[in-house]
Amino acid sequence: MSLPQWPALRLALPRVMLVALLLAPPAALAGAQKYEPLSASVHGALSRSVSDRAPQHSSFEDSTVATDWLAEMSGRLAKRIPDRVARMEFLRSVHYEATRAGLDPQLVLGLIQVESGFKKYAVSSAGARGFMQVMPFWVKLVGRSEDNLFHLRTNLRYGCTILRHYLDIERGDLYRALGRYNGSLGQATYPNLVRAAWHNQWKYTPGALALR
Repeated sequence: MSLPQWPALRLALPRVMLVALLLAPPAALAGAQKYEPLSASVHGALSRSVSDRAPQHSSFEDSTVATDWLAEMSGRLAKRIPDRVARMEFLRSVHYEATRAGLDPQLVLGLIQVESGFKKYAVSSAGARGFMQVMPFWVKLVGRSEDNLFHLRTNLRYGCTILRHYLDIERGDLYRALGRYNGSLGQATYPNLVRAAWHNQWKYTPGALALR
C-alpha cells in the first residue's frame, strides 16, 4: 500500500511537535472507538471476520521476502520488545492480520506505536485495551464473550478488522478512518502521528537498506 495523498492542511503540526508526541509515554494518544449502529450485513461480515479461528499461515509472498521483512522489522523493534521469540511472534501476527484485512503491515505498526507504545497490556483512560487499543464493546457487538483483547492475535484481529471497517465507511480516506479509529474524527493530531510513525519509522522497501 502506498502512502495516500495527505492534504496540506492536515500536515499542520510542526515536525518538532510530531517527534515530541511520538516519544510521549505509551498510550498517551490512545483514544476510543465509538459505538455506532451497524447494518445487519456489516454486523455479519465483522462477526465472521473476528470469529475466524483458522490456524495462522504465512502471509508472505515467499520465504525470502519473509526473512528480509522479519529481520528488518525485528531490528527496529528490538528495544521495544527485547525478547526475540515474542518479537518474532508479534511481527508474524501483525503481518498476517494486516494482510488479511487488506492493510499495510507497516501502517499497523505505526498505529500500534502511537496507540500503545507496543505495550501488550496497555489500557487507556477510556478502557481501550492491548496493542491496538480496542474498545471492549466490540467484543459484545461482533465477537464472543470469551474473546480476550489482551491476547496477541485476538487484539490484532479486532484492531485490523475495525480499521478496515472504518476505511470502508470512509471510502478509502485513511485520514478520516484513523480519526474514527481513535475517536477523534476531524482532528489532525492523531492521523498525523500515525502517518509520521508509518512513513518515518516503519516504511519498508524490499532490498533497500533501512534508515534508522
